[in-house]
Amino acid sequence: MVKSLLPLTALLMGSAFLLFAGGVNGLILPVRGEAEGFSAASLGLLGTGWALGYVAGCLRTPALVARVGHIRAFGAMCAIAAIAVLLSLIFLTPWFWIPLRALSGFCFAGAAMIVESWLNERSDAASRGRVFGVYTMVNLAATTAGQMVLTLGDTNGYFFFVLAAMVYCLALLPTAISATTTPRPLTQVSLNMKGLWKNSPIAVFAVLMVGISNAAFGTLAAVYAARSGLSLNEVALFASIPILAGAALQIPVGIASDRLDRRKVLIGITVFALIADALLFFSGAAQPMMVLAFSALFGATVFSMYPVIVAHANDHAEPGTYIQVSGGLLLVFGIGSIVGPTLAGFAMTLTGAASLFAVTGLAHIVLTLFAIWRLTTAPAVKEKDKVVFQASPLARASTPETAALGANQNELDADQQSDGLFENNTPKQEPEE
Repeated sequence: MVKSLLPLTALLMGSAFLLFAGGVNGLILPVRGEAEGFSAASLGLLGTGWALGYVAGCLRTPALVARVGHIRAFGAMCAIAAIAVLLSLIFLTPWFWIPLRALSGFCFAGAAMIVESWLNERSDAASRGRVFGVYTMVNLAATTAGQMVLTLGDTNGYFFFVLAAMVYCLALLPTAISATTTPRPLTQVSLNMKGLWKNSPIAVFAVLMVGISNAAFGTLAAVYAARSGLSLNEVALFASIPILAGAALQIPVGIASDRLDRRKVLIGITVFALIADALLFFSGAAQPMMVLAFSALFGATVFSMYPVIVAHANDHAEPGTYIQVSGGLLLVFGIGSIVGPTLAGFAMTLTGAASLFAVTGLAHIVLTLFAIWRLTTAPAVKEKDKVVFQASPLARASTPETAALGANQNELDADQQSDGLFENNTPKQEPEE
């Protein structure tokens, strides 16, 4: 295993730096914005801006890479992301932060796609699963470390903005000096709602609701925690513990979803998510440790839904469309991520911090009712038609290239031989100089 990973060290380092900087940037903005007196509505729009930029990056980066090459595009993405962070420090106003956050989302998505394309190219059939697993763990650890580093200094100064910018710049060095060969063109997915809905209505609807709830929490969790009286250390834990809990629960959830009807598993997870919504909604005066425990339950449920939904959609997908279905669902998740932070931000401004979990709870109620309706109107997938559950990184940090990297060799071969349900454009690749 070590032998197969050594040639990928530079790429994994670049990804780690990228996710670390993203973790710092993603948490310092709401924490500092709260200290500056920004409204919850304006802080929610930061998440909307990020999601808009991220979806645009997933759609536009393949053409950019085809025109200028992987190394130049990756360097430009990291440099612009660093500039966006520093401009956020210079202009301490939400009306500058929102477009800058969109720019960061675009660059982050583009840089992640390029790294994943490289990893996919360098992984053979025997090592792809191990590479994807290590890549997922590296990203999880880097994101968590980036969030937790905020506990080591003063968030009211300039240090963490400069740190995020520096680490974004560090992210481009491993690939810039690596002798790794230039990979194939990036996976480019066109959003085809009719085709996705025909493939699996519950997957489309569920991933939209999950996008709303997860993005609302990811953007405004720090605001809720701060307004609930938690210290800075506890705010960082409140943002990080759910991610770790969600990653841990994917293992038992995956086992259950491979053995049972995935829709029933999804309903069960969502019921526990509703319990967590209610606990956090009413926990304003609770002890910090209790609030953190509630956040762990929330994260364990909401961050384990996405891979179940993708697996259910791929159970119904025709051979040759697995990657396209996964990529299409990711874009639907992005649409939900645009809506969720805006709704939650305005709700928190009007009725208080606890309404964050009224918004997530409403999304989970609607998801549960739709899933129960589909359970009574559509038959379960036969065991022989099920794909193997694949644990995944956070959907908010995934791209169409993540789906390609996580696919097994049979799925990749089928995807290359079939036009499938969706348009899969692979632009002509310009050679690196």
